[in-house]
Amino acid sequence: MIHFAPSILSADFTQLQKDIDDVQRGGADYLHFDVMDGIFVPAISFGMPVLKCIAKKTELFLDVHLMIVEPERYLEEFIKDGADLVTVHLETLKEPEKVIKQIHDLGAKAGLAINPETPAEQIRPYLTMIDMALVMCVHPGFGEQAYLPSSDEKIAQIASWIREDGLYVDLEIDGGIKMDNVEKAVSLGANVIVAGSAVFHGDTVGNTERFLEKISKSGAQNLFCDRRS
Repeated sequence: MIHFAPSILSADFTQLQKDIDDVQRGGADYLHFDVMDGIFVPAISFGMPVLKCIAKKTELFLDVHLMIVEPERYLEEFIKDGADLVTVHLETLKEPEKVIKQIHDLGAKAGLAINPETPAEQIRPYLTMIDMALVMCVHPGFGEQAYLPSSDEKIAQIASWIREDGLYVDLEIDGGIKMDNVEKAVSLGANVIVAGSAVFHGDTVGNTERFLEKISKSGAQNLFCDRRS
């Protein structure tokens, strides 16, 4: 199943409830929540108090992306405050298996992300352990960056491993996703699509609807399982 996950990093925080309601009205089923610490990535965003408030006001699946060092220190609180899935960066982990197990033991789905400079091969050993792999298509830390063409090969490679091994693992893409490249990304094998400024700048409901129309026209086969069940 293909999921659309608008990133609230690009939302208008003076009208956050409206923006969240609008993407749901437009057909989105996920909400992407970017957490940045100013250490692993240059920027600082938001944390548990914001997530806790959002979780009380929406039924959307809360896809929490931790771009932070030592994420294991904060997993329990993020999950307690409403995260349905928590994605951590492979680059930040000394013991990936232990952190993946910690997320599962706390009752959430586990995702593992890799940055543009990290080879796809480094995530392969963990595909049997996780619920979602995340390919960063820009260098994380700031919105409105251009999609890196080198992401294409990485998306296709990870998707092929998932198919070949018969795994129930979603493949998420994040960074630089626009109306003019989302169809290609889905056709390569991505099935969880994150977009930020292209959704929240302008007509949020209409933008969400148009993204979903583009995705539905991609012709991609449904190769993945809905991990929310």
